[in-house]
Amino acid sequence: MYDHHLQARERVSRIHSYDDGLIYSPTENDMRASINRPPTPDHDEETKPEPTLQEIINIKLIESGEKEKLKELLRERLIECGWKDEMKAQCRAFTRKKGRSSVTVDELVHAITPKGRSSVPDSVKAELLQRIRSFLMSATL
Repeated sequence: MYDHHLQARERVSRIHSYDDGLIYSPTENDMRASINRPPTPDHDEETKPEPTLQEIINIKLIESGEKEKLKELLRERLIECGWKDEMKAQCRAFTRKKGRSSVTVDELVHAITPKGRSSVPDSVKAELLQRIRSFLMSATL
């Protein structure tokens, strides 16, 4: 703390009166500190990182409306195979076990999500993957 005040006093003592106003006389240490500072980037030089392949695909899916179609297909397939009913049953069992009033949505999601992801039938995953591949092939042509 004392050193900080001493440095401030030294800077004030280097301010000289001049006809137009006050002039600050930097010391060699001040000059050295300013030399070691990294340059300030120009606005023109700022570049945004290139989007990843996954981000590009996601943008194309959204812009074309294909993402909504895929989500609807997924909903239909999960209902058809009984996955949705199975997840409802697991949620109910979890809330009964923990006590209905003491379970939060976050706890429920945290407990059920891994089970839900792992229990999606391979046939549903394969169908969605095939639809995405078909979309990408048609989008790049």
